[in-house]
This record gives sequence, structure tokens and C-alpha cells, in this order.
Amino acid sequence: MDNSSEEDGTEDDYSIETRSIHAGQHPDKETGALMTPIHANSTYEQDAPGDHRGYEYSRTGNPTRTDLEENLASLESAEFGRAFSSGMASINTVLNLLESGDHVVTGTDVYGGTHRIFTQVYEQYDIEFSFVDMTDLSALEGAFQENTELLWLETPTNPLMSIVDIEGAAEIAHAEGAICAIDNTFATPYLQRPLELGADVVSHSLTKYLGGHSDVVGGALLTNDESLDERFGFYQNAVGATPGPFESFLVLRGTKTLPVRMDRHCENARAIATWLEDHSDVERVYYPGLDSHPGHEIAADQMDDFGGMLSFELDATLEEASAVVSNTDVFALAESLGGVESLIEQPAPMTHAAIPREERLEAGLTDGLIRASVGIEHVDDLIADLEGAIEDALY
Repeated sequence: MDNSSEEDGTEDDYSIETRSIHAGQHPDKETGALMTPIHANSTYEQDAPGDHRGYEYSRTGNPTRTDLEENLASLESAEFGRAFSSGMASINTVLNLLESGDHVVTGTDVYGGTHRIFTQVYEQYDIEFSFVDMTDLSALEGAFQENTELLWLETPTNPLMSIVDIEGAAEIAHAEGAICAIDNTFATPYLQRPLELGADVVSHSLTKYLGGHSDVVGGALLTNDESLDERFGFYQNAVGATPGPFESFLVLRGTKTLPVRMDRHCENARAIATWLEDHSDVERVYYPGLDSHPGHEIAADQMDDFGGMLSFELDATLEEASAVVSNTDVFALAESLGGVESLIEQPAPMTHAAIPREERLEAGLTDGLIRASVGIEHVDDLIADLEGAIEDALY
């Protein structure tokens, strides 16, 4: 932003649509370049030993990454932001806060990669995890123990699109002396800002909607707690799971169009969810924008719109559901989500394959469950593509 904007108001006075383009980014002082430069440096000259100009080594800090972190912090209404090399790296950094003997409360349908790092990496260090239905606040509260240090939430959840009352969950965590951390990847800060509702930490996979073009992998942690941010910064530097300047630049390019992309994602997903709900071969649709969704009222209260992710359950075998996702043309069969293009996948053998089948079925992740990341193509083409795939596979 130019100097006149600083006289007229602070950056935080602007709407999220404006901040997505300008927050943390300023024309280059030497050239006037509008776009953030890619500072492809590993090290920086110092005026004297230990006397540097803010940067000394790019694992510790890089100007392009700083611009990204400031941009993301502004969007999430956060004082502090840290960027990482992947969403899992950001989750791992939160887990670095824990010690042997600690306990974590989390959801039954948490993302498969998160479930994997919980159970296959951190449980071996004597950290205990309880998986509960997060939509039931009494069950959530009942899962806390004397040694509970972290409440880890997703809302909407992946892949069942369950909605958790963020404010209520955060109050429970704080009453129990635990940190409340929320993975806000599905909603993005354009639709939901958990820190404003009482959460302590927000995590993102920048790979998804914030990057928006399926061409970059990254993660982020946002907080208003300076002591937490300092610890995140220590682990960020000590472990070294940081994004390079080019990756940071790509995410900054993505955040500029986040609002307009999310508006179309939401519009398309709402139309497809409504169509699926009336389809004779679809047993259930999981989309918080539907009045039939059990979490619709909470979602309407804490979200500005309902997102571009949905799941639906077919009365079908694993093989039949696999045939559906294998026979689309516009929807690409692929893991990940949040790009401009539509993606479709089957959680059981793909994103949630790490969860044992009995545990998966108990959590509601059936063999006939299909998840869709609805892109920004024309909605009529998307509906026709799904209709053709279902007919070809089941008839």
C-alpha cells in the first residue's frame, strides 16, 4: 500500500477482500515493483558479526516468507504468523509443544494424515489421544483428563463435514487449562476466523484454498499468543520445515484471489449438494449449507458461507464407489483439495486409508463415501459429469 493509506487508516481497517491483496505486501523500495520479490537467498551480509539487517539465514527468516506470514496473519485476525513447508509440518509444530505423558482430545473423523501423525508418530513418545464426537460438547468435555494439554479441532471436518461449535469448544479447553487449536483449511479465513471465536491457534494447509492452484505445498500457524508464537518460531528454525521463497510467492499469488474463488466454490458446492440430495442413488449428503445438515445452524452462525467441500454416500460397495470416482471427466480423481479445478476421491482407499477399517466404519467413513472438492468450473458441467459417472458405475 502507498503512504496515503497509512494516513487514512491502518491495514486492519480494510475488508478481507482488500487485505487479501495488500496485507504484508508493499511496492519494492528500489524498483517500485508491485509484486513481492522472490528473495532466492540462503544467507545475508552482516554489517558486523551478529549485526544484521533483520535476516541472517533463510531457514531462520526470508523476506518473501515474512510477507506471506504477515498476509496470512492479517486474514486470520492474528498478531503472529508462521509459514511451514507443508500443512503436516505446521501440525507437527503444534505437537512439538507436548511432552511425554500428555493427552490430546481430537475428533473421530479427523483428517487421515493427522490421525496418522497422532497414532503412528506421537503415540510412541507416550502421548495419548482420545478420539471423540466433537459435535457433542458434553462428550468433548468428558474426554478431558488431568493431563490433557491440547484440543485439536477441524470444522468442517474431513471428510464428513461435521460442524464443531468453536466458541463452546474453546471455552471447555480453556476451563481445563488446555490449548485450543483448529485446522481451518476447509473454511479458510474468508469464511471463518477461529481466533475471533476463542481459539488459541489456527493451522492451515496452504496447499489447498489459500494457494488455490494445486501447484504449491505449504502450511501455516496463526496465533495472538506471543509466547506460543515464540515457541513456534523456535521449532520452525530448529526443525527447518520452512517454505522456500518461490513457494511463499506462489501462496501470496493465491491469497490475492481467495475471496472471488471462494465465492464461486461456495456457489457451485451449494448447487451440487442440493442436486445430490434429490438423487435416488445417494443415501446422504454431507454439506453444512443444507438445511438438513445437523450442524447447519452452528455453521450459519460461525461461518460467512459454507465452503466448497462436500461428501456424499452411495448405497454401493467399495468397488462400485471406486468405479464412480474413476469415471468422471471434469472432476479429476485425485487427493488434495481447494484448487480451481474440481477433484473427487474415495476416502476409504485414499485419504483415510491409514485408519483401520473397523475404526473408519465406526466413525462413519463407509465404503460408499465419496468426497468432492468443488472447483470453479460451470456448475452445469459438474452436475452432468457426476450424473454420468453414477449412471455408468451403478447401471
